[in-house]
Amino acid sequence: MINIFLSLAFLSATVAFAVLIVRYIIVRERTLARWNDQRTDSITTALESSSPSGWMSAWLYLAGFRNPFAVPIFVFATLAFGLLGFGAATLFVLSGVQSLMERTVVLVPGGVGETFLPVVWVAPWIIAILLVCLPLTIVRSARRNRIQLIEQDLPLAMELMATLSEAGLGFDSALIRILKTRLAGRPLAEELRVYQADLLAGRSRVESLRRLSSRIRIGSMSILVSALVQAEQMGMGIAKVLRVQADDVRARRRERAIAFANALPVKRLFPLVICFLPGLFVWTLGPAFVQLFKLTETFTRGGGF
Repeated sequence: MINIFLSLAFLSATVAFAVLIVRYIIVRERTLARWNDQRTDSITTALESSSPSGWMSAWLYLAGFRNPFAVPIFVFATLAFGLLGFGAATLFVLSGVQSLMERTVVLVPGGVGETFLPVVWVAPWIIAILLVCLPLTIVRSARRNRIQLIEQDLPLAMELMATLSEAGLGFDSALIRILKTRLAGRPLAEELRVYQADLLAGRSRVESLRRLSSRIRIGSMSILVSALVQAEQMGMGIAKVLRVQADDVRARRRERAIAFANALPVKRLFPLVICFLPGLFVWTLGPAFVQLFKLTETFTRGGGF
């Protein structure tokens, strides 16, 4: 009875939270749309898709989900997985699997199994929470993969642009050449094409570069854009700036790789202690402990304690 009550409470809380989120998103989008309708800048309105409004739209945009219906799809997926998690938790309880696990755990000699009963009790809710968080995990994973791909392509793109600029090509011409290389079809190339669209729409190069940085939001790109903006405003040579920035990005990547390699033994210690050693102890000392618990229980009953 308690499990059913908790299941209904969890479902009610999930539905109420989802309704509040949907209501907030609808009100916010209507307000932003009303404000955007009052603008007189036709170019900004034409390229509004490259500057998403709303925290959820911007978050999904940074992860690469740039469909106009990305926010409703994400909310619907969260609700669907929430209901699926609730159904899985309810089925886990009503099917008798939880009761079977409780009886199995209690049968462990020496009363050791009773310490694991709280884990069995919260197992349905752990399953529900994992299913609810699945869309969030997918978006976060997509964002990390996108950042990784951009950081991989950025040094090569800057070196190619520096080489082409030193050969006499302008910045925009060098950018067109780069977009025809193996970088085409990758996240960095997509962002550079949006940058070209901003230029063709009449925006200045400084504003287009700043919009490029705001769409990606990576430290390396922000530093590069700051250097390019400064070079543009002061009339400096782009080739030298790109060469220096490419070397700087490679140096930072090398430092991160060295730091990761140095921290690897410490990070490997926790999985070793938590996952590997308990299994090793159970495999080697488990039978001996079971016999010890049985002997202790027999001795206690026989001694009249």
